[in-house]
Amino acid sequence: MWALRDVPWGEIRDGTLKPVVVLETADGAPLVRQGPYQGPYARYDQFPPRLIDAVLSIEDRRFMDHFGIDLIGIGRAFLRNLEAGSVVEGGSTITQQFIKLQYLESDRTIKRKIQEVVIALWLEWKLGKQEILTRYLNSVYLGAGATGMPAAARIYFNKDIGALNLPESAMLAGLLRAPSQWNPIDNFEGARQRTSVVLDAMVANGKIAAPEAEKAKASFATLHPTAPTPRSGSWFADWISPQASEIAASSPGSTTVRTTLSPQLQQIAERVIKRALDGEGRAVGASQAALVAMTRDGAVVAMVGGRDYKASQFNRAVTAMRQPGSTFKLFVYYAALKAGLTLSDRILDAPIDVNGWSPENSGGNYHGWVTLAEAFARSLNAASAALAQEVGIDKVIAAARELGIKSPLANTPSLALGTSEVNLLELTSAYASVQLGKAPVEPWGIIDFQAAGQAKSFRVGLQTKANVDLSTYQSDLLGLLQLVVERGTGRGADPGAFAAGKTGTSQNNRDAWFVGFTEPLVAGVWVGNDDDTPMNGVTGGALPAHIWRDFMREAMTERAPNGASSTEAVVDGQSTSQSCNITACSRSYRSFRPSDCTYQSYSGERRLCEK
Repeated sequence: MWALRDVPWGEIRDGTLKPVVVLETADGAPLVRQGPYQGPYARYDQFPPRLIDAVLSIEDRRFMDHFGIDLIGIGRAFLRNLEAGSVVEGGSTITQQFIKLQYLESDRTIKRKIQEVVIALWLEWKLGKQEILTRYLNSVYLGAGATGMPAAARIYFNKDIGALNLPESAMLAGLLRAPSQWNPIDNFEGARQRTSVVLDAMVANGKIAAPEAEKAKASFATLHPTAPTPRSGSWFADWISPQASEIAASSPGSTTVRTTLSPQLQQIAERVIKRALDGEGRAVGASQAALVAMTRDGAVVAMVGGRDYKASQFNRAVTAMRQPGSTFKLFVYYAALKAGLTLSDRILDAPIDVNGWSPENSGGNYHGWVTLAEAFARSLNAASAALAQEVGIDKVIAAARELGIKSPLANTPSLALGTSEVNLLELTSAYASVQLGKAPVEPWGIIDFQAAGQAKSFRVGLQTKANVDLSTYQSDLLGLLQLVVERGTGRGADPGAFAAGKTGTSQNNRDAWFVGFTEPLVAGVWVGNDDDTPMNGVTGGALPAHIWRDFMREAMTERAPNGASSTEAVVDGQSTSQSCNITACSRSYRSFRPSDCTYQSYSGERRLCEK
């Protein structure tokens, strides 16, 4: 009783699998990140039989016969250790190894040994062989940051657990005893020798024939286990992880969350950013850049938060608040259209003074009476400031809010020229609403999720509906943005196909932007420096526009998703999955559980939320 009084029996019985979020890209590939990696929790029938045979042959060949404590194995180990004069073999069963791995301290005391023996007997009776082995294979550390066999299969061979062949299975089984010593990435020869030992043990255990073992040994030379470079999209993973963790929080074990990230588009974005900063950026004093790409309904398919994630995890696409400059003029002209003005109406582009504030055009030239279309395309500051005064700054703020800008906006005349700070993600989303024809567009990053043991997956996707119909003004707004690229300040962004967007430059060239869209994608680019130092004459129509153009040119060669329904089609979405409006359900039911989209009714069992 003294030894067993503090044993967490309920915790052991129910399993203590911590919630593990397994992020996947849109095409189902794992979004592997730096640091320890735990793959999805695999069921017993998902482990290949050869892997189970290999593990039992080398670790506990009597596992299916003993009752948690192998007295024969203990006696055999005692005799061999006695002959050797030192400890050369242990007598622990897989059940005991699992208990030490998950529940007990590593100190060798009488109390711990008593706990180990009693818990082993109890677990065998309570759980059974298959469940114990399943938990063990999912939780054991196998080197290179991999916890569990599914993670090791992905780390070493970039395979799902069920796709492992005989030599791969034998190699992973060999790592159980000493993953650091026989890690094939650091000690390939040691891993080869250890794999041979496992294969010989399988022959001795009657699981494979000697010729098959020899063939497997020979084929080991063709294995190329390498720790994969962390996949691109780490800024994206940081952005979406809180929501994914919230979904998985109530589900023990792993929850696989399929995101909207396109690996191909992400790679293009990172490559284009690096090339631009190393070339043109270096010459003009631009040290950082950010890019966000999404579908017109807000599904984020690529996100770059800076030059190098390893050097700085700060996400300049989401967290950084910067002055948007003339990209903010979209809201001024939208407010003007709502006020009844047309693109052919004229506004005076001349020196203007508003309570001591006197904006100037780039280059210092003024153009007199110009149409609204010309003032927007040429990004004329004086004309735009005058237009904002005519419409009313409060109406401009209302227009920005309607299109999805949530950041604080100062009710001052200079707001018209983008002096209130926003982030790139929300600004890009606002432009997406113009392309979609509805507002606001909320950026989203999770397509669906499935908790371990759940029979079905749950679609997430859009969590809020765009409730403002822009059809009355969409044609004019599209015309304005397209004119910018065709013959305005955004000519440098022309990708050679339909494109529409707007340039922006903050005071003293501290921030430069280009935000716009092609037919399938909406993207925003920001360029600047973290310390807010000015760049050497960089405007939105130069470096940001060039980055945007190069990204779109390459992206258009890829099969980019176009809207939520197409996103699912592109990535082979499960048409049988259940839709789960997490936002609406969590607001409606305090007992709502995201992992299976259920809530506790006043009577009876939990019910599926169908909001």
